[in-house]
Amino acid sequence: MPNPSAPSADDVAQATATLAQVQNYLNAHPSVVDVLPLLAALLDEDTGVPILLGDILRTSARLIAQEAKTGSGEIHLIVTGFREAAQEATDLHVLHWDVQRLNGYAFGPASPPAS
Repeated sequence: MPNPSAPSADDVAQATATLAQVQNYLNAHPSVVDVLPLLAALLDEDTGVPILLGDILRTSARLIAQEAKTGSGEIHLIVTGFREAAQEATDLHVLHWDVQRLNGYAFGPASPPAS
């Protein structure tokens, strides 16, 4: 398997900027009909943010544990924290099924935000 190219810090910043754009869009109170496709992509059970973030955190924990110069208690706590966060993030993939169920409901146009 060929070595994948390393993403730059700018690539990661662009990805998080896109997530911030989605957040800002949702704050504008769009119609649920317009939001569901975004949620479907974000929460996809195989390639969505929860799965990717979980894999990133889990792999990072492994790399940190392997390359740490010392087996200090602090490194152990950090690695444990990464692994626990990875499991919590991955567990969120079940929201994929909620989005699928929402597709079965009729939603109307977005209502204006309450004052």
